Amino acid sequence: MTEDELRDLDREVRKLKRQASEWAGQLHDLVEDKLPAGYREIPAIAQATYDACQAWAEANARLTAAQQSN
Repeated sequence: MTEDELRDLDREVRKLKRQASEWAGQLHDLVEDKLPAGYREIPAIAQATYDACQAWAEANARLTAAQQSN
């Protein structure tokens, strides 16, 4: 993997981490501010948070593997 590709992958990992953190914040806000009345929102926000975290974990694993192979 070239240095440019590593840099791009690192940017992607940082972007995905930020997105996962934003979803986690929304989940936190739901718990803090909207429950119990907003309980119907839990599945959608939880799934989006899970998906964002999974996307970050997969990209981070690719980055770690690429860094170790260089």
